[in-house]
Amino acid sequence: MQKFCRIALAISFAFSSTAFAFEDVSEKALPVLKPEQQHAAASKRITAQFTRAHYKQISVDDTLSQQIFERYLKQLDYSKNVFLASDIAGLQKYREDFDHVIARGKLNVAYDIYNLNLKRRLERYEYALTLLDKPFDFTVKESYNFDREDAAYAKDVDELNELWRQKVKYDALNLTLAGKEWEKVQEVLGKRYRYAIKRLKQSESEDVFQIVMNSFARVVEPHTSYLSPRNAERFQMEMNLSLEGIGAVLRAEEDYTVIQSIVNGGPADKSNQLKPKDRIVGVAQGEDEFEDVVGWRLDDVVELIKGPKGSNVRLQVLPGESDDASSMKIVSIVRDKIKLEDRAAKSDVYYENSLEQTGKKLGVITIPSFYNNLSRDVKAELEKLKEEKVEGVIVDLRGNGGGSLTEATLLTGLFIDKGPVVQVRDGANRVQVNSDRDGYSYYEGPLTVMVDRYSASASEIFSAAIQDYGRGVIVGENTFGKGTVQQHRGLGRVYDLYENPLGSIQFTIAKFYRINGGSTQHRGVQPDIAFPSAIEPEEWGESKEENALPWDQISKARYRKLDDLSTDLAYLDSLHQERIKTNPEFLYLADDIAEYKAEEDDKSISLNLEERKTKREERKAKRLVRANERLGRLGLAKVENLDDLPEALDELDPFLDETAKITFDLVALGKVAKK
Repeated sequence: MQKFCRIALAISFAFSSTAFAFEDVSEKALPVLKPEQQHAAASKRITAQFTRAHYKQISVDDTLSQQIFERYLKQLDYSKNVFLASDIAGLQKYREDFDHVIARGKLNVAYDIYNLNLKRRLERYEYALTLLDKPFDFTVKESYNFDREDAAYAKDVDELNELWRQKVKYDALNLTLAGKEWEKVQEVLGKRYRYAIKRLKQSESEDVFQIVMNSFARVVEPHTSYLSPRNAERFQMEMNLSLEGIGAVLRAEEDYTVIQSIVNGGPADKSNQLKPKDRIVGVAQGEDEFEDVVGWRLDDVVELIKGPKGSNVRLQVLPGESDDASSMKIVSIVRDKIKLEDRAAKSDVYYENSLEQTGKKLGVITIPSFYNNLSRDVKAELEKLKEEKVEGVIVDLRGNGGGSLTEATLLTGLFIDKGPVVQVRDGANRVQVNSDRDGYSYYEGPLTVMVDRYSASASEIFSAAIQDYGRGVIVGENTFGKGTVQQHRGLGRVYDLYENPLGSIQFTIAKFYRINGGSTQHRGVQPDIAFPSAIEPEEWGESKEENALPWDQISKARYRKLDDLSTDLAYLDSLHQERIKTNPEFLYLADDIAEYKAEEDDKSISLNLEERKTKREERKAKRLVRANERLGRLGLAKVENLDDLPEALDELDPFLDETAKITFDLVALGKVAKK
């Protein structure tokens, strides 16, 4: 169930080619790529498997052909700054040919389009290099539009050149803001663009097949994909190596290496400095100079980041989706081998007076993923908390992307006597109900469950069951909304005589449903008490995925609510709303949300140096004011520089603090689980 993150990483290899070779290939001509012998067979088998066994009914017709065509072009030129409008007009004749491309293995059309894309990309990077002959004028008031997904294609080369002039100037300004002089900017960008040309000239046939097959797969459904033999093997290797490096799952997004997720308990997690969506723009070994990795292949970046246990790697990171280089930070991490116990569930005691560690006590159980034997570990943590005589329990599922369906059922069973937990419907409309049958609750006291927009799959099954039974209160953000089951299957046959293997596919075979009959797909789980968020549910998660399966419902399972919390929830939420009106951390959050909402429709960024510097200083000043206010509330000395902030601030968790207050309010109501 966590495979949807893995699929994203595997798909990101679609733009990868062979391993980076350091020999000079600058004079080497672009390859003219053609399909290999095994690709026709693989394409036919993929089409047959998707049309026969996928949960979604698929018709191979002109409508599907047009969708694949559009997706393929989007994969090749997401920002619409490579192809010309005339190129796209000339390619329209292929719109209805892609059903033949996939079903009959007639792949030449896809390869012709890719070869044209290679030529246009080479022209763009060669033009970019010519722009580095002299410094840019950063006193001019102009801006760069970094989101061109909905823009029109350039009508001629002059218009395309202007787009790239702004892009190169934007790259140069980012480096200038990072403190680099023009000579260094020339060196870094020259190396970046020449590296991109080198990658183009190392393209291979399997790269094209990977992209066109995943264009087909993602038109079907977002968690469906094709993995070529080499990329599937490389993916598994990189996943294992990442667990022995910094503990981060990476993916490629345009020219950037983006953090897909952080492995709980790993070095990156313990650093408290990296988060999903952060972009790695530079890598350095120990105290060596940084290597600029913008535009690099994903596997080459991973090769730089991984390393032996105990060694140090430094990363230059652009936080989140920020396009302001002034927000770039340097993160130093000591590589390590991640131990299983680091990722296991753990519990802590939360005191009502947290600073003095006095007063009433709650138990907080943090669950990073639904791994095998999770329920056994949580049972042990519950025993520890009972000995501490806690008055309530918080289960923290923030950032939990899922895992074992069986463990989701068993974990729910620790908090209910018995009954159904989740329903699973396959493509033939057969419904299976997974239930807890032991007749015993391991914890019957007040319960809250923390979720956020990264909580997915098994996390949603557990929190939905707790909500449907009225067993506890769900607190936080609307969850991700992944309610589907995937199956992995190889394409090879024992009788195949092809020189190269055929790869494998991942496809959706079933959907999850709550015991109340509603699906967790698309909508996720809506919290009973929602924290303020800049991101609306419809702007995040499965609901933003193209071609995601829709929400629907089936019949309710046979179960009886343990409690009707509707009146209590209204009371608890009213207390929560009153508190956050004067809570400094939630006031900061409200201010940030207002700022985000005011700027979210602006897809451009200034190319004026002074404007960018001014904005950077304003943000730093704002962060410093908040930091000193926090230090004052903790009774600590103020600082004059953000670099001098003490570690005590890293331990602040205002969302957990507020959830604890909600839980203490719940305790006061005297709620326990009914049999």
